Amino acid sequence: MPHSTKKELILGVMVGTAGISLLALWYHRIRKTRITMNLPKFLSLGKKFNSLTLQDETHSEQGASSVFQRRQLQILEKLNELLTSMEELKEEIKFLKETIPKLEEYLQDELGGKGTVHKISPQHRARKKRPTTAPSAATNNSSEEAESEGGYVTANTDTEEQSFPAAKAFNTHIEELKLDVLLQKVDRLRLNEATKVESFELLCDHKEKFSEEIEFLWRLTRAYGDMYKLSTNTQEKKHYANIGKTLGERAITRAPMNGHCHLWYAILCGYVAEFEGLQNKINCGYLFKEHLEKAIQLLPEEPLLYYLKGRYCYNVSKLSWIEKKMASTLFGEIPSSTVHEALHNFLKAEELQPGYSVSNYMFVAKCYVDLEESQDAWKFCNLALLLPIVTKEDKESHKEVKKIICSLKR
Repeated sequence: MPHSTKKELILGVMVGTAGISLLALWYHRIRKTRITMNLPKFLSLGKKFNSLTLQDETHSEQGASSVFQRRQLQILEKLNELLTSMEELKEEIKFLKETIPKLEEYLQDELGGKGTVHKISPQHRARKKRPTTAPSAATNNSSEEAESEGGYVTANTDTEEQSFPAAKAFNTHIEELKLDVLLQKVDRLRLNEATKVESFELLCDHKEKFSEEIEFLWRLTRAYGDMYKLSTNTQEKKHYANIGKTLGERAITRAPMNGHCHLWYAILCGYVAEFEGLQNKINCGYLFKEHLEKAIQLLPEEPLLYYLKGRYCYNVSKLSWIEKKMASTLFGEIPSSTVHEALHNFLKAEELQPGYSVSNYMFVAKCYVDLEESQDAWKFCNLALLLPIVTKEDKESHKEVKKIICSLKR
């Protein structure tokens, strides 16, 4: 290559390099200026972005927490349903074991041509004699037509499961009574287990006249609680419990400083809880405790209140883990109590009224068994057996006392 050509080539490369350098320098300066000018805007945008991001994260965290709590609640409810189903299955198996030995006799009766009949309870027959308003006229007619001489109905007909007294006047001719006379008569009738239904009917007969009177209203609430305990049919029990709770709520709203209103509202809340799911059952439990405490403040000398509080404490001390977890999920706190606290309340009821009830003695004995104080448990079992059996609850408690005695003998 000639020498002049080499010089020209070198010179061209140098010019090209210089041009590129100048171009790069110019771009760098322009770019830097733009960045400097837009930096405040960029920083401002970054702050807005961070703010939005934090808000989104906060909302997402709250949403995730809510979803997690709901899922936790659903899991606990499913576990509770599983436990309940297992308990029901155990009861059914027990029932089958008791029934199977009688199967041969039953089959012989069937092959011998005997029809399956059910005896109507005396309580049901008594209700048939009075005009009542049942859920439907057709139900009453079917039950009435199915009844034959001697009080029998066939297995496929409607029974007392579909009819029960409504909260209306039962008698065609009502004896007009003054409020004080009526209340005295109602309280007197209620002392006898056999005349509690009559006491209830008497109150229902005068409902329209005295429904605004507080002393009448809490007694009517109490009467619905009595009917709940006397009934053997689930639908009737639910009917009486729900109406009684509604009346009790009305009573405490009207008279918040009346201890009897709080007492019987608390009791009816407990009855309603028997038919609720776990969530509502726990809610009713809190209502029960809240109004029981108010009743104790207003009626400190009433032994029934301490007996009920003792039962509440005893049941809470026996709550399963899943029930405690459910309560903490719903209300943010775990209900807690001890056998010692339950025993204190049962003994307080005994102190206020010695020989208060078979049930109170039975629970005292249970507490002492749990505390491994067998001598005291024996003592209260023997005291329980000395008391007369008056109510259905007395009868059940008497059986339970005998079971406790058997366990102490081992």
